[in-house]
Amino acid sequence: MNAGVPRIGWYVHHHGRGHLTRLLAIAVHLDAEVDCLSSLPAPRDLPAGWTWTVLDRDDDGGDPVDPTVSGMLHWAPIGHAGHRSRLAVIAAAATERRWDGMVVDTSVEVTLLARLLGLRTVVVTQPGHRVDRPHLLGFAAADTVLAPWARGILSPPHLEVLGDKVVHTGGISRFADRPTGGERTDQVVLLAGAGGSAVGPAAIRDAEKATGRPWRVLGGSTWADDPWEALTSAAVVVSYAGQNAVADLAAAQAPAIVVPQDRPFDEQRETGRALRRAGLAQVSDDWPDAARWPELVERASTARPEWERWEVAGAPQRAAAAIIDTVRGDR
Repeated sequence: MNAGVPRIGWYVHHHGRGHLTRLLAIAVHLDAEVDCLSSLPAPRDLPAGWTWTVLDRDDDGGDPVDPTVSGMLHWAPIGHAGHRSRLAVIAAAATERRWDGMVVDTSVEVTLLARLLGLRTVVVTQPGHRVDRPHLLGFAAADTVLAPWARGILSPPHLEVLGDKVVHTGGISRFADRPTGGERTDQVVLLAGAGGSAVGPAAIRDAEKATGRPWRVLGGSTWADDPWEALTSAAVVVSYAGQNAVADLAAAQAPAIVVPQDRPFDEQRETGRALRRAGLAQVSDDWPDAARWPELVERASTARPEWERWEVAGAPQRAAAAIIDTVRGDR
């Protein structure tokens, strides 16, 4: 263990913006020196003193050769220079910078590498049916598994076998400490995210026309770095079911319509089912046709969801505490 504050490596997956957003939400509460590694470019608001290393991509270059090792792993293509380089860079950084532990959000292969290097390892998990061989192998190698949602509302099957490795932090939102309140307008805000969607512009225009309300789209090509004002002033927020999006809905106490998108391991589908059961949002399994939108918006705008049950308050602090406890050997 380094003297004073620990030094930690943090792997950030490059799909969408959710993994990076979660890092930045936790960062302000984390008393550690952190070296981040990702295929993403460095964010502008990385904390002072933290480092960011851009890794080579390992998902380009044509057809991969045996990337799953006959089902044992998710992604380890034979002969791919980028894949070999990124793991080598991580191993070199762990050695040269004398890491005390590593946070992995999210990769089975990086989790295994961290443990093989003798690092105490924290894995951030996601909802969905993650009981396949690679996931179970990664969870077995981890010291701590962070589940960024409330205990009891969302209970994916893979957590049942992990016991006290799991820390339910509650929904991790960068807006957890911001005050809510103020007047809500008649506007509908679509929080579209950056992870991709099957919903096109024409479908959104049809929904706007059917509701007779103005719509504002945030995400994709109209990305907003800080959507807080829109979330807290909209009559209704239409959102996909990513973990950061749901946490932001909870932080904003937003009346919401949630439309889960197709993601690996049914991540968003499972989240949508949990929100429906808990009565926290109107949930539609598919993008509604135009005729359904007026009723959905009316029901959502008059609902009073108990978003406190998603346990956003204090969630980034709980995640930071679990990370520090893990790398210090206190878990």
